[in-house]
Amino acid sequence: MTYVGTIETWTTIIAVAGTAVAGDVLTAGAMRQIGDLDDIRAVAGLPGAIKAVVSNPIFLLGVLCMAASFFTLLFTLSNVDLSLAAPASASLTFMGNAIAAKIFLKENVDQRRWLAALFVCAGVALLAH
Repeated sequence: MTYVGTIETWTTIIAVAGTAVAGDVLTAGAMRQIGDLDDIRAVAGLPGAIKAVVSNPIFLLGVLCMAASFFTLLFTLSNVDLSLAAPASASLTFMGNAIAAKIFLKENVDQRRWLAALFVCAGVALLAH
């Protein structure tokens, strides 16, 4: 196993989280733009619902970001211990999703979610040292 320095470790972990957050936000935004799939399916059938999803460029960009996140995670796991990489990338993704949902999707993120995200990040900070 190859061990890398602190900067490289956290750069790859942040890349995993960043691409995951981008994928989540883009996919959620696209699905809101597309609308209720049950309504689309009622009018155009299952093929119409599938077409509505896969023909949306924002959805496709979200899927591309999710794929990038997966391959970045594979790269990270080849260089960083799983016991740090998995919880760190998950907690940063959790925090990033809350921030991005508030900013880009205009969601109401309550204090309980912010507090939970901070506790998760604090737990990862304890693991990192």
